[in-house]
Amino acid sequence: MNTESDNPQKITERIGQLLKEKNAILLVHNYQLPEIQDIADLCGDSLELSMKASETDADVIVFCGVHFMAETASILSPDKTVLLPVETAGCPMADMITAKGLRDLKQKMGDVEVISYVNTTAEVKAESDICCSSANAVSVANSVDPQKQILMTPDRNLAQYTRKQTGREIQYWDGYCPIHNNLSAQQAEKVKAAHPDALFLAHPECPPEVLDLADVVKSTSGMISYVEESDHRKFIIGTEAGILHPLSQANPEKVFLPADPGMICADMKKTGLRDVLRALEEMTPVVNVPEDIRVPAKRALDRMLAVPRD
Repeated sequence: MNTESDNPQKITERIGQLLKEKNAILLVHNYQLPEIQDIADLCGDSLELSMKASETDADVIVFCGVHFMAETASILSPDKTVLLPVETAGCPMADMITAKGLRDLKQKMGDVEVISYVNTTAEVKAESDICCSSANAVSVANSVDPQKQILMTPDRNLAQYTRKQTGREIQYWDGYCPIHNNLSAQQAEKVKAAHPDALFLAHPECPPEVLDLADVVKSTSGMISYVEESDHRKFIIGTEAGILHPLSQANPEKVFLPADPGMICADMKKTGLRDVLRALEEMTPVVNVPEDIRVPAKRALDRMLAVPRD
């Protein structure tokens, strides 16, 4: 790799040049390092980014996130080259379920509607009837025929939240996000007691007992929108700490406190400026979903996108 300098500004400038030369777009998840978020063409949650990228005329998508996110971009944009700067950036929750495991469970359950979180591999999406995001899980569950039983994968916390909000009988895979699941009710109560003037915003991947303490339950994009529209000035944020950067940048007059400073995803922090530069220079690693998996996976995503919001 020829960087000419280890100076971050020089690396950033070179990245900008290569993005133009290769007609590429840089997508960055809200949990990424601040220096990566700051150079993004688009910054947001994984599904939002993939959808926006599919609508651009870019030939190349550089996705600064984790592997399933790059796969989703490939599913929605098969005509584009999708690069994941750090190939080992994965998702522990997505790894908790396999396509074979899901097939075996479907066979045991019989006639069941499978709702899979977008935080899953392409192979799992391909075995699912419909996908959901943390923002629309309730709407998706409500769209399922009331006569059909529902199986949600892989996040038990999102499934329990959806069950509570819809009143539907929902079975679920026993997976979870280690970062969100480790936020305890005791820790949330401690921060709330220390800052009684703050609103507590929690992500639905948090355990039920934590969500019961929340003033508002929102996805990452939902948190950003809620804060911008709120007249409140102080917020406790119950999700991965990376989101504090875009929240603070967009709302400098407001105060944001992590529900737990330890809510940091190591995989989301793997990507650095040099990784982005190397990906653009070498045009690797490429993430490409084979057609026999991409087509049924896209069908599940398309079904989700057709569901009206509640």
